[in-house]
Amino acid sequence: MTKLTLGSHPFLLGFDQLERLVERTAKTGNDGYPPYNIEARGEAAFRITLAVAGFSEADLSITLEDRQLVIRGRQGDEDEGRVFLHRGIAARQFQRSFVLADGVKVSSAKMEHGLLHVDLRREVPDTVVQTIKIRAGGKDNA
Repeated sequence: MTKLTLGSHPFLLGFDQLERLVERTAKTGNDGYPPYNIEARGEAAFRITLAVAGFSEADLSITLEDRQLVIRGRQGDEDEGRVFLHRGIAARQFQRSFVLADGVKVSSAKMEHGLLHVDLRREVPDTVVQTIKIRAGGKDNA
C-alpha cells in the first residue's frame, strides 16, 4: 500500500508546495532564543514580538524571501576590556524563521523597550467566480 502524503492527495491538486513548506518549517531548528509571542490583532492582522534586550536596531535584520520571514540578531564586540563577575544577559547571535501564508505581508517593524514588534497583515483576495464553457464532443485539442 502506498502512503499518501499531503501533496499527493487526489483532492489537493497543486498543493505539493505546501508539503515542502511544512518540511522547511520543521527544519528551522530554533533553540528557544530569543523568546517570542505571536498574537492576533484583529481578523487579518498579526504581531510577532521578540524579546531582544541588549540589541539595537543596527544589530537586527529582517528579511523576507520566498514567504519565509527571517529575523537575525548579531551584537558587536562591545564587551572587550570589561570583566564580568556574572553574565546572565545573553549576548549571542540568533536567527528566527517564520513561514508566511500566501497573502500575508509585513506591514511594519519597530523596537520598543527591548522588544521587536513585527506587524503582519493578511490581504483578503477578492472572490472570483469563473464560468467554464463546456465544448461539444470531438477531437481533444487541449
